[in-house]
Amino acid sequence: MAAMTDNDTAELTHFGFRTVPRAEKKALVRGVFDGVARRYDLMNDLMSLGVHRLWKRAFLAQLAPRPSMRLLDLAGGTGDIAFGALARGAGFVVLSDINPSMLAVAQDRAMESGLAGRLALLCADAELLPFPDRSVDAVTIAFGLRNCTDIPAVLAEARRVLAPGGRFLCLEFSRVTVAPIAPLYDAYSFRVLPALGRVVARDEEAYRYLAESIRKFPPQEELAAQMREAGFARVAWRDLSGGIAAIHSGWRI
Repeated sequence: MAAMTDNDTAELTHFGFRTVPRAEKKALVRGVFDGVARRYDLMNDLMSLGVHRLWKRAFLAQLAPRPSMRLLDLAGGTGDIAFGALARGAGFVVLSDINPSMLAVAQDRAMESGLAGRLALLCADAELLPFPDRSVDAVTIAFGLRNCTDIPAVLAEARRVLAPGGRFLCLEFSRVTVAPIAPLYDAYSFRVLPALGRVVARDEEAYRYLAESIRKFPPQEELAAQMREAGFARVAWRDLSGGIAAIHSGWRI
C-alpha cells in the first residue's frame, strides 16, 4: 500500500470523528440538517434545557443592534439570531445559510413575525460569500462555524465583507474549562443527545455527529489565533456555562 502524502492529507477533513474527503463534507452536513430542520428548534430547547436561549440573548446583547446596522448572519439556520437582532433594533439583516431546508423554516417564521420586510434570506456558502468588500457593519455566526469545511476561509470572508469598524461575533460550543463539569458533559453528549435525537428528531446519527463535531472544533485559544491570522483586531472571547459555549469577538480596523 502506498504511503499517504501531504497532498492526500490536505484533501481530507473530519465529519464528526470520521475522516472524509473535503469535497464530501458539505453534502454530509447538508444531509444532517435536511433531516432535522423541522424539529431543529424543538431539539435545541430539549437538548440544552433551554439554556441556548440564554446564550443567544448574551450574544445579541454583545452585538448591540442599532437601526443603522447592516447585519449578515452566517449559517443562520431557522433564524434565532436574525430575528433576535431585528427585534432589538437592527436595521436590516441578511440571513444566510447553505441549507435550503433550514431557510424554509426561517421563511415561515419571517412570515409569521411580520419582520420579512427588514430581512433577506440567502442560500450561500459562508466560505465564498456573494457580497462586495466592506459592505456590512456586522457579521455573526452562531453554532455554525464548526460545520464549515474551511474555517479560515469563513473567517477571511467575514473580514472581507465587513466595513472598517465592523465587528465579527461567533457563538459556538467550545472547550469546557471547569474540570468537574467535563465528565458529566461527556456522558450527556454521547448518551443523552443521540437518544433524544432518535426519539424526537428520528435521527440518532445527526445528534451523535453534533457531539462529535463539538470535540473536533478548535478550543478557545486556537480559534482566537485563527481570527488574528485572518486579520481581525482586538480578538477576545467570553466563556459561557463553564466553557460549554463561548462568544468570540473580533473587529475589522
